[in-house]
Amino acid sequence: MNDRSTTFHDLYAKYAEDVYRFAHWLTGNPHDARDITSETFVRAFTGDKEPRLESVKAYLFTIARNLHHKQWRHTSRHEMFDEAMPDPATQPDEAAANRDEFQRTLAAVQTLPEIDRTVLLLRAEDGLSYEDIAAVTGLSVTAAKVKVFRARAKLASILKPETGEKI
Repeated sequence: MNDRSTTFHDLYAKYAEDVYRFAHWLTGNPHDARDITSETFVRAFTGDKEPRLESVKAYLFTIARNLHHKQWRHTSRHEMFDEAMPDPATQPDEAAANRDEFQRTLAAVQTLPEIDRTVLLLRAEDGLSYEDIAAVTGLSVTAAKVKVFRARAKLASILKPETGEKI
């Protein structure tokens, strides 16, 4: 990576939405998620080492998770997503039901311990491999697989009484 500004722009364009979504799920707060996203890219590109392209997404998620854990975890303002803008193709009653389901799911995810939220979101939302999840969290690959399985089971048990369905 010879031209850091081009690399920064390209990687930011490619991964900023993923980092923001991950941070938003962790914090439950759009303002903190934007701050974490910005700080993640600042730290990634002002550090001594350049990220390796084959693991840059996991590297960025590691920074975001560490920022959440160290800086925002105890001071985070827990606000729900603003879902005021329904999908124009969705009927109002369906949009309301989807919004209610989303709010219940977000609330359930927020009740999980931070490590469970992290592994679940990295796997389900961002599609990271177990190897990348292990790298982000510091777990072994086997432990990452077990954590993801157990986090899914916990979330399903939380949501099951409300929805009557498994995830």
